[in-house]
Amino acid sequence: MSEEKSRVRDILRARKDAMVPEDRLKKSLMITRHLMNIIGKNETVMAFTSKEKEVNTKPLILSLLERGNPVIVPIIQKEDVSLRLSYLRDFSALVPSTFGVPEPIGSEIPADPKDVDTIILPMLGFDRAGGRIGYGAGYYDRFLAKNPDLKKIGVAFACQEFDGLPVDENDILMDYIITEDGIVYRA
Repeated sequence: MSEEKSRVRDILRARKDAMVPEDRLKKSLMITRHLMNIIGKNETVMAFTSKEKEVNTKPLILSLLERGNPVIVPIIQKEDVSLRLSYLRDFSALVPSTFGVPEPIGSEIPADPKDVDTIILPMLGFDRAGGRIGYGAGYYDRFLAKNPDLKKIGVAFACQEFDGLPVDENDILMDYIITEDGIVYRA
């Protein structure tokens, strides 16, 4: 399975890397609009902070903060391959950190996973059955295994869809998958 996943990741990475920055931003804004329509005004949202070639979550985070939704972001802990959580009140608190991911290092406001209603997850790829494939380190899969009751929303570009994604028992299905085309999967 891991050899197949590695092959699929290479294909999906190439698709994502082929996108031009202008298209990425335009499609990220469309994804943000779709997300804002399904996230309740009182929900506490855990959102990943995007790197360059991912769905840009800055517009989403700014929209949530403007609307008054509490926003929590993950901080990668390489030592034990886990995620530590922090509230984010100001986007400018984010600085590039582990793997180049923007994190509120030095400005942390500790958060508890029990505070999270909805989690927005990065995906390298997805299928129409709710399957998600990440980058391979398993940070989010471990977090979700410990916190199974969260509303799980995976976001990706439409070009990252892959029929028959190789998922195994450790892979947790999404409740929603959203692309620039809208909700492409709902549990």
